[in-house]
Amino acid sequence: MNATAEKFGYPNTVIKEYQHWLVLVRPQQVTLGSLVLVCKESVTRFSDVSTAAFTELHEVIAAIESTLRELYGYQKMNYLMLMMVDPDVHYHVIPRYDSPCSFSGKQVVDHGWPAAPALAEFVEFDGQAQVELVAELQKAWR
Repeated sequence: MNATAEKFGYPNTVIKEYQHWLVLVRPQQVTLGSLVLVCKESVTRFSDVSTAAFTELHEVIAAIESTLRELYGYQKMNYLMLMMVDPDVHYHVIPRYDSPCSFSGKQVVDHGWPAAPALAEFVEFDGQAQVELVAELQKAWR
């Protein structure tokens, strides 16, 4: 697997593995349900992603949005493709909320609402909280 997937906890954080994409829980929860969507192809430029991966991306995005909407009722969804530190093609998926959310005894506040996400403000989900979040998302996956 590529270094970006491993940095974000692969295989322990995998919600769903598709042919061309991985959906991972982001250990640093900027907002509840923050994910990382990693292309499994060995590409570092978005323009190099295969047509098959682009086609599959439609299915993946639909599953992300329907699952997170059902579980947590987000108001908006942000997809950030930064690729400055981690060069493999990937998105940070940040659901946006106008009020705080709670999970596993931790409160997660969208500090950037209603503007850009505040990526430096997060709750670290590790250990048991991360296991619980991964399990909840896997069970609910559409």
